[in-house]
Amino acid sequence: MPRPRKKRRRREVIRVPRSDAALPEYDRSTVAEGLVTRRQLRDMGLSPGGNDGPVAILRCRLCATRPQWSCRHPTRGYLLRVDLAKPKRTPTLAQEWALDQAMAARQTCDECGRRFYICLSKKLGCCLECFDGTPADPSSLMTLPAPVAHRPAA
Repeated sequence: MPRPRKKRRRREVIRVPRSDAALPEYDRSTVAEGLVTRRQLRDMGLSPGGNDGPVAILRCRLCATRPQWSCRHPTRGYLLRVDLAKPKRTPTLAQEWALDQAMAARQTCDECGRRFYICLSKKLGCCLECFDGTPADPSSLMTLPAPVAHRPAA
């Protein structure tokens, strides 16, 4: 016999009239020119930069059917100004080298010393071939370039 379900108390919904909302709200098709989401900024190669915070809210699809109420759902988006955005910073060679060293530590097997394209399991501590003999796919191995021999300039 199945157990009777416990009755859950419904979460209290705090409704705020759209006219009293702190930020202006836009439906998905009516966003003002010059306002974009963080994801759209990233696709343009920009970072929020000089934006001190969101200037408007992009309403979720559910709230589009309730135009008189302010959107309080976690799926709402925040809109930023494009004119205040700055170009993304490019990492320096030293930063790229440090990131490569960190990834190499996660991708290199401690026992056989081979480097893979994927990060290895911390639980196993080595690749599957060293752990239980499962052969590694050759396409998953990273081949290092051959060392360049020193040649005189003249």
